[in-house]
Amino acid sequence: MYPDQTYTDTWCEKMEKEKICLYYYRAAHTNGDNYVHFEHSNIVHCGDLVFNRRHPFVDRSAGANIKSWMEVLDKALNKFDNETIYVFGHAGTGYNVTGTADELGKFRDYLGNVLKFVEGEIKAGKTKDEILKATIIPGGEEWKTDGIQRPLTAAYKELTAK
Repeated sequence: MYPDQTYTDTWCEKMEKEKICLYYYRAAHTNGDNYVHFEHSNIVHCGDLVFNRRHPFVDRSAGANIKSWMEVLDKALNKFDNETIYVFGHAGTGYNVTGTADELGKFRDYLGNVLKFVEGEIKAGKTKDEILKATIIPGGEEWKTDGIQRPLTAAYKELTAK
């Protein structure tokens, strides 16, 4: 089947007792990620927009952009209320796949720390291979899972793109 509807930034439809809205704010994990808000239940499914204490896959081949991703997380924090329950696409061992706005803010800050760390290493004259040897991101110590090279590589490519 092929889609018979498209939308630019917002799509909503009432389905029985629930109103479901999709929100697209710009490139983040990919250039096609959306928040799915179940308004009556006040639940937002974030999908791959949130990796709770797990190093994310930043799909640059599909339009991912870390700076934009941080803005997309801010848009959710401004759009939904303090009672909203969020469902995340991924969580590190021992962390939940559901949570509050606090986890969104922490993930946004983690992404900012990734960019800050890689930018500092580039300014210090380190090569990509030297940067990828990092085992921890300052300010992102809670992110301990395997895969730290994924966000480091993406940040390096984003910061050195011409």
